[in-house]
Amino acid sequence: MKPINIYALTRITKPDDIMRLERQMSGRNSFMKVKPWEVDDLKMFAEKLLEIAKGPSVLRFYYSFVMPRLGKEFDLLRVGRTYVINVELKSRAVPHETVKKQLLQNRHYLSALGLNVYSFTFLRESGQLVRLSNSGRLIESDPEELMGLIEGQGKCFDGDIELLFREDRYLISPLTDPGRFLRKEYFLTWQQTDIKKKMLGRIKQAFEEGISPPIQGFTGYPGTGKTLLLYDLAMELSEKDRVCVFHFGSHEKELEELDDRLKRVDYYYCEENEDISPGQDYKVILVDEGHRLTYRSMGQIISLSKEWKAPVIISYDRENDIHPSEREFEGADIIEGVPGYTGYFLTNRIRLNSELSTFIRRLVHPGGGNHKREYPSVTLMYSQNEEETRTLLGILGGEDFFFIYDEEDFDAAQTGGYEEILPCIGAMEATCKEYDRVVMLIGPGFYYDDSGYMRYNGTDPSGTQICGRVRKLFHGLSRAKEKIALVIESDPELFEAVLSLLWPETK
Repeated sequence: MKPINIYALTRITKPDDIMRLERQMSGRNSFMKVKPWEVDDLKMFAEKLLEIAKGPSVLRFYYSFVMPRLGKEFDLLRVGRTYVINVELKSRAVPHETVKKQLLQNRHYLSALGLNVYSFTFLRESGQLVRLSNSGRLIESDPEELMGLIEGQGKCFDGDIELLFREDRYLISPLTDPGRFLRKEYFLTWQQTDIKKKMLGRIKQAFEEGISPPIQGFTGYPGTGKTLLLYDLAMELSEKDRVCVFHFGSHEKELEELDDRLKRVDYYYCEENEDISPGQDYKVILVDEGHRLTYRSMGQIISLSKEWKAPVIISYDRENDIHPSEREFEGADIIEGVPGYTGYFLTNRIRLNSELSTFIRRLVHPGGGNHKREYPSVTLMYSQNEEETRTLLGILGGEDFFFIYDEEDFDAAQTGGYEEILPCIGAMEATCKEYDRVVMLIGPGFYYDDSGYMRYNGTDPSGTQICGRVRKLFHGLSRAKEKIALVIESDPELFEAVLSLLWPETK
């Protein structure tokens, strides 16, 4: 999306014509919806500036830009070498607190650019222009001040603005980047923010009315930001009360770093078959990787909640695309069966894009629906033996892929020598982490059953049926942000089935 000249755009008045002309000028991917009063706002603002501008050529702004994945919209933006100008347009009088809140939020989001931000609001009804001060106060301004800033920017960025808002600037994992998390160098999506608001509201109500503390939770597909939302809640709740996080995953080292640096939150690494025994009372209990909960551990958490009168918030996976026999854990059903439980579902993906998410879900459950689309970010390779697999992984290593392996295939300390040709990590250890590009290996034993689910037919050396391998494949591939690759070894039938997901037929 490119900047446009708002004077040129407002020479016409019909919203439909403006929509078409704006798309032609900005190069955005779809038509933006424009309401008549929004046209009036933009036209009056442009004419106010034109009264003092040296010419209309300086009235170039990114108009109605929406940050990728987050859905945060800005009416007008100009991005210079040292500072950014943001102007919000209002048709009617708006309470100052509302205006200030929006501009403060905008400045927070624009901080991802690493530049100073000058934030204004233009109120068409009164013709008033206000600015957010460095200290966060609203102060009177005028077109002369704004025009001085516009002219002082010099040559501005005029390329695709989405290039300036790369997701790695503001989408992080608390476990893989605790420093940025603790400095709050991240943003929540509107959906995460809405769920957070509802959860905190229920907790506040319980405290004020002296009623039973609520048990709440949220789930969602991989890449929807469950971990980030949980740890953001922990950090905010800890500003007033001492809180604890019970973690049932495999990130003891990362938790130790968070525990060491964020003193007001205590983290407990919980083993599946051990008692939960914190050393003190807490005002709020948070649970990460809740799908690993057992009836025993869930019962202990409920007992602690009643004893401390502490609300509970749980983050967990619900793996509907994976066959029940492959899921390993039953925590989701246990959580949702708790009397009085209130749950939320995250749908907006912030790490995993829709293309990769759709492919991964179809890979493990092709019978789950008919999704006709192409997958340019998916690479599929076939090897006839271990030697060819090594060669193919070497190729992918040269393309910056990260190999996530199933611990059933390799000893945890030795991945068949593959660690010499590309970075490797076990599927269990990779949980909650993220990588730009991920490759995984599928060997013999995987197949599709009559109901359309991917299954695994194999036993360990003792003859015990191995379960959970499809689950590891699903979650391992879901660690990717940009691209995934699959190497299928010694199974031509499975290769044909997966190839058909990419290209159902040739023409």
